Amino acid sequence: MNLQKIVVIGAGTMGSGIAQWFTQQSCSVELVDNSGEQLKKALASIHSSWEKLFEKKKITQEELSKMKGLLSVKMLDQVARDADLVIEAIIENLEIKKSLFTNLDQFFNPKTIISSNTSSFPITLMSEAVSDERKKRFVGLHFFNPATIMKLVEVIKAEQTDAGLCKDLYNWFESKEKKPALSKDSPGFIVNRVARNFYGEPLRIAGTDDEKKMKEIDSILREVGGFKMGPFELMDLIGIDINYSVTCSVWDAYNQEPRFAPHALQKQMVDEKRFGRKSKRGFYTYD
Repeated sequence: MNLQKIVVIGAGTMGSGIAQWFTQQSCSVELVDNSGEQLKKALASIHSSWEKLFEKKKITQEELSKMKGLLSVKMLDQVARDADLVIEAIIENLEIKKSLFTNLDQFFNPKTIISSNTSSFPITLMSEAVSDERKKRFVGLHFFNPATIMKLVEVIKAEQTDAGLCKDLYNWFESKEKKPALSKDSPGFIVNRVARNFYGEPLRIAGTDDEKKMKEIDSILREVGGFKMGPFELMDLIGIDINYSVTCSVWDAYNQEPRFAPHALQKQMVDEKRFGRKSKRGFYTYD
C-alpha cells in the first residue's frame, strides 16, 4: 500500500491532528471544512506546532518548509478526486455522516478508500450510504487525541470491507510507527467500549460537581493506578461534549445497558457549555 494523497474532512481538533500526522509522514494532505474560518484556525495551529518543533531544533528548516508545502486547506469541491484515502472526522451525527458519505462516494475515484474516524457508530451502518462497489473500500480508522502523539489507531472492518484492505492499512500504519489494532465492528470498538467504565465509575463515585473529589480520584488513578491522566482530566482534554455524545451512542447501541449509562453530571456540564479545556472550564478551570 502506498498512501500519498490524503483528504481529511473536518478541521476540528481531531481532524486537524490527523491531517498534521499524515503530513508529517510526507503525505500530501488536503484538510476540508465547510467553515473557512475554521480552516484558517486549524492551519495556523498546525503551522504553530511545527514552528515550535523547529525552534526546539527537533526539525530542520527544510523539513518545516516541506510540511507546510504538503498541507493545504480547501472546500470539498476543490480537492483532488484521485485521493488515495479520505478520512471523515466531523460531528458524531449518524444522518449527517451518511449524507456526507453518499456525496463522497459519487465524488471520488472508485479506487479511493473512504473511512470514518467515528468513536461509536458501526462502520457497516454508515457504509449503507455508499455503493456496493465502494463498500469494499469503506473502513473505520479511529485515531486518538492528540493524533500526532497517540500511537494507537483502530482499523475497523465493516461487513463488506475487503479483509485484505484492512491488513494493508494495518501494515502501512505499523510501518509509520503507529500501533494499529484490528477491531470488529461493534459499538465503541475496543477502546471506547472499555473506556466507558473508566469515565462512568468515577462519575458515579464523585456524584456531584465537587472539584475536590475529582482531584482526589484523578490523583489516585494516576499515582496508584498508573494512568497518565485521571478520568476527569482526560474528559476535559477530549471535550466533555464529545465524551458525553460517545457515551450516549454506546449506551443506545447496547440497548441502554446500565453499565454504559451516561451520568447526569456529564449532561449538566454540556448544558452549561463547560466542555473542558477548549472552553476554559470543565470539571476544572483553565487559564
